[in-house]
Amino acid sequence: MINNNLLHVTLNKSGQLTRRSLLQLAGGGFAAMAGAGILKTLGLSAAEMKRQGRACIMVFLSGAPSQLETWDPKPGNANGGPTKAIATKIAGVQFAEYWPKLAGLMNDMSVIRSIAGKEAAHERGRFHLRTGHRMGPTKFPHFGSVVANRLGDPDSDMPNFVSIGNTLSSGFLGVKVAPFIIDKAGELPYNVKGTVDEQRRQRRLQALALQDQDFGGQGASQIAQEHIELYRRASELMTSSRLNAFTLNGESDKVKNDYGANAFGQSCLVARRLVENGVPFVEVQRGGWDMHQNLWQSMPKTAGEVDQGVSALITDLKARGLLEQTVVVVVGEFGRTPKINQRTPSVGRDHWSRNFNGLIAGGGMKGGVCVGKTSDDGMEIADRPVEVDDLFASMCRCLKIDQYEEMITPEGRPIRIVDNGSEIGELFS
Repeated sequence: MINNNLLHVTLNKSGQLTRRSLLQLAGGGFAAMAGAGILKTLGLSAAEMKRQGRACIMVFLSGAPSQLETWDPKPGNANGGPTKAIATKIAGVQFAEYWPKLAGLMNDMSVIRSIAGKEAAHERGRFHLRTGHRMGPTKFPHFGSVVANRLGDPDSDMPNFVSIGNTLSSGFLGVKVAPFIIDKAGELPYNVKGTVDEQRRQRRLQALALQDQDFGGQGASQIAQEHIELYRRASELMTSSRLNAFTLNGESDKVKNDYGANAFGQSCLVARRLVENGVPFVEVQRGGWDMHQNLWQSMPKTAGEVDQGVSALITDLKARGLLEQTVVVVVGEFGRTPKINQRTPSVGRDHWSRNFNGLIAGGGMKGGVCVGKTSDDGMEIADRPVEVDDLFASMCRCLKIDQYEEMITPEGRPIRIVDNGSEIGELFS
């Protein structure tokens, strides 16, 4: 039976049950409502509720890449250093010389040059750019966990959030939408490889359930339930027919080479495979961007792998008809000082959050747009500042998630998915 009070709070002034208010009940009452036939009465299907097919791939450049050596070069300026600029498909917009493949693909992507950050320490910046919230006492979830919560299938035999590399937790949203972390793309994850027969596996699961039952009886019921949920999800994944998505099985040598014969390129390829198999959020990481020293010596290899991998990912998604419903965002935790430091033996750039840049594509957005402008010396935003909240609001629009929808913390505190951001209109108009 459905709680009448639950239904009462969903009525609008005309006494109608609204779609938005129904979405707010999806977490707790969705199964009961579906069973009662209410969704059918409203003309809503479970697939519509979960917007199946919408996905996000976050390419996180951990360590904070320099905006002047990526997509906002300043050739001829003292702060620009030796970096040369190359033309892109966006008229009048240049990239640093290390990005020829993405420069030629900018009809399908857009660049944001005026992200105004607020955190210039790695841990805090990574938290901000992965959650859309600044670090504080509240354990905000990774945005991937929010997407998994809103778009994922709770009964899926696949994780709803996969991270290739270690990342943030699901925070107050709990273990059901926690990231499934793999260390190396292209192989079966070590934590789901079957090494025992089915009968023994079931005996082990039963033993673990008894252990958690005893544990819960000692006053730790919530932790015990989380353990049980983890075991259940892992067990289902071990026997999933879609487990092959974590590997490169069936991909041609040409496709593998297109993405790049390196860990990052293969991770981008696995991200495409996971999205194809219904995973709504995948994070791919490429570290090595903390270039206080040896910046120009390090850039060719570091940027080269990302240039090849991301351009292949965008091209492949588009060719398979997946780009329209898949958001791809490429960003780091902050930027680098426009002024070159004097560290020896080889100089670089230090931490800088005042302005930095990122790339975004897919999800129904326009390509070929350059948002924002920085001053000639790169020190200030000269036009159209974009807040981190604005970036997340735009991602929400692409994924058809209501940015103002509230998540409830264990303490009963309502938290908006995105606090105050506005969509970046240039990407949609």
